Amino acid sequence: MIYLKLIRESYLFAVRELVVNKTRTFLSLLGITIGIFAIISVFTVFDSLEKQLRDSVSALGSNVLFVQKWPWMTDGNAPWWKYMNRPQPSLEDLKIVEKRSNLTEAVAFSVYKRKTIKNGNNLMENMQIQGITYDHNKVMSVDIGIGRYFTRSESINGRQVALIGSEIADNLFPNEDAEGKTFKIGGMKTYVIGVMEKKGEDSFGNSPDKQVFIPVNYMKSFVDLRYSGNALMVKGKPNITNEELRSEITGILRAAHRIKPGADDDFAINETSVISNQFDQFFGMLAGLGWVIGGFSLLVGGFGIANIMFVSVKERTNIIGIQKSLGAKRYFILTQFLFEAVFLSVLGGLFGLFFVFILGMVATFGFDWELMLNEGNIILGISVSSIIGLISGLWPALKASKLDPVVAMRSL
Repeated sequence: MIYLKLIRESYLFAVRELVVNKTRTFLSLLGITIGIFAIISVFTVFDSLEKQLRDSVSALGSNVLFVQKWPWMTDGNAPWWKYMNRPQPSLEDLKIVEKRSNLTEAVAFSVYKRKTIKNGNNLMENMQIQGITYDHNKVMSVDIGIGRYFTRSESINGRQVALIGSEIADNLFPNEDAEGKTFKIGGMKTYVIGVMEKKGEDSFGNSPDKQVFIPVNYMKSFVDLRYSGNALMVKGKPNITNEELRSEITGILRAAHRIKPGADDDFAINETSVISNQFDQFFGMLAGLGWVIGGFSLLVGGFGIANIMFVSVKERTNIIGIQKSLGAKRYFILTQFLFEAVFLSVLGGLFGLFFVFILGMVATFGFDWELMLNEGNIILGISVSSIIGLISGLWPALKASKLDPVVAMRSL
């Protein structure tokens, strides 16, 4: 009961400070409010951006390896010609991996090319055409809204058929169903067998809404696979690690390419963890920057809280003397003032969190960018403001607890 009374008295004293000294309290809490707002808003933006980026990367598949000519990341020491002279992954590589691999669930081959597509007077330039093999949908997600996927016969024989994105369907075939219609890819007549679900752009600006999928053997009609951006995509079986799969694929391709022992690979095996690790470093640096930005405001806010507590001790010196003369212990006085400091600081932190919440609502509903204050950042904001209040109020509270009751009462 004594602790409950202590908390109640401290709370009432803190509220009294807010009511009686509005201007002083406002200025003192302003630093905490701005500091928490700066830190938590930065972290909220980073968290939202990181989530979008990681969602975009995860769409590539965490258990998928990409065999390509160029590595996604280099150590900066390898000369560019080392990669330039490498051959592009080929359909022969695909057949060899399918035949020799024991750890793969599915293997697919893809090649990209930008071409002009048109239907009558409706024309779209520089659109991404992706030639794929039949098992592409077993490695990467292909969500079809209308129509169907390629048949094995269409894929092997290179039939002039295509899956198109929803935005391409809307532009080439306005106000009509695109399925079963024809359009031209670089002058070649192509049949639409399906339209993919509308997805929108990811964080990298890519969107399946603007893509065209065609059989790779049809793609060979207007693309030389030896000089294009090819990729061999390998998906491992369940419970097979990427390291195990990488080791097997490396051995298969080195043998197929007749690479001598000790010689460097003439291919790169990429995976999404490379990008994720870079994100970790990048967002780690940004988090440090966020603490620096908000740290100065928190420092000012901490001094403000300490100042208001010193003034509060001075104004209530006689009350402290009376409390001590009636038997109040040092820890009672100390706890009373510490609670008041923490209360004032947390109040400033809550105002800061409220403004971050408003910012998130404006961004989400006003600019269609999901920016939501999560539980982790709320706890962080309250914890930081509590610690600032505890540190700022410690010295004034110690000073109050050490006052001599006789001297304190003479201040009346």
